[in-house]
Amino acid sequence: MATLNGSFAPARSARRSDWLARSATFCFLAIAAGQLLFTAFILLFYYPPTLTGNFAAWNDKPLITGHVAGDSAGNLFFAAHVLMAAVISFGGLVQVVPAIRGRWPAVHRWNGRLYLICALALALGGLWMTWGRGTWLNYIGAIGITLDALLILGFAAMAWRAARARRFADHRRWAIRLFAVASAVWFMRVGYMAWGLATGGAGIGKAMDGPFDLFLAFANSLLPLGLAELYLRAGAHDTPAARNGTALLLGISGLIILAGSAGAWMVMWGPYI
Repeated sequence: MATLNGSFAPARSARRSDWLARSATFCFLAIAAGQLLFTAFILLFYYPPTLTGNFAAWNDKPLITGHVAGDSAGNLFFAAHVLMAAVISFGGLVQVVPAIRGRWPAVHRWNGRLYLICALALALGGLWMTWGRGTWLNYIGAIGITLDALLILGFAAMAWRAARARRFADHRRWAIRLFAVASAVWFMRVGYMAWGLATGGAGIGKAMDGPFDLFLAFANSLLPLGLAELYLRAGAHDTPAARNGTALLLGISGLIILAGSAGAWMVMWGPYI
């Protein structure tokens, strides 16, 4: 019996590892597909009018505060914000792909520096646009944006610090956390569409003040962060329950993200291109 247990235990462990790895890959591919759609929308809708100075065209899509006549500083901040949004959406995907890190370390390093700069700029710009320009519909939503910005700033600092100290395992963990919270704007849109498809929009208020709106104001960053944390801990602690439970959550999350991304393209992004 001891021989049988010794022979089959590694195989069972390998199967558990494969299940978790495959679920994580599926979830990442779902995220990548959705973020590439979001990047395409930003490039096709925002870039042409922004680069040509036709800022008023931003308002062709409903926004809380887009182009405001006479608000030169606010308009320029918004322009920088949307231009960098495409960089961080695409750059984040590149940064967390292990094959790129392994085969082209120089690309990983320079893309990482650009990603950190954009993340910091977007976080600080988001804080200014929220509290300086008043780009919010209710205080709960504004507090949710503020929390996400603070998480981005904190995780970016920890990822940079770990990389500087050449603690690459720690750097990877902080980079994954940063990717989760830096994608909150995209997660919010996908979350709205997935919930709308599932419930018909239950709990969504006209001023984004319904129960689901208030939940998503924090869940758009904390849910992805929680899922990332479960994945990191499941990988560190090789127990069947942790690995299988996390794998199941990742698989379900990937399906939800695919549905929400498809809905966002059909309703929020595609019609405006």
